[in-house]
Amino acid sequence: MPARRTTDEPMLHGTLTTFRRRCGKPNCRCATGDPHESPALTYTEGGRGKTLTLSATEVPEVRAALKRYAKAKAELDAAANKGLAALRRRRGAGRRR
Repeated sequence: MPARRTTDEPMLHGTLTTFRRRCGKPNCRCATGDPHESPALTYTEGGRGKTLTLSATEVPEVRAALKRYAKAKAELDAAANKGLAALRRRRGAGRRR
């Protein structure tokens, strides 16, 4: 069984991504070269895709929260798979009589 969550550290569900955009100013470096980059968190809320633009200082915190979510989900999925396997074993044992 997975360990109970004992920390109040936040978890986030979503994807960390980088947007690359051109600002539209004719004399900006992005007009002929590299576009501007901004980090963002994409996630689903109420069945709709949402985007939250992040500051560079928020990226490590968001990345860590995404990792915590992935770890917790993996532990929960493993526990659920064990429960399903146990149920199948019990049902299989009952049919062999």
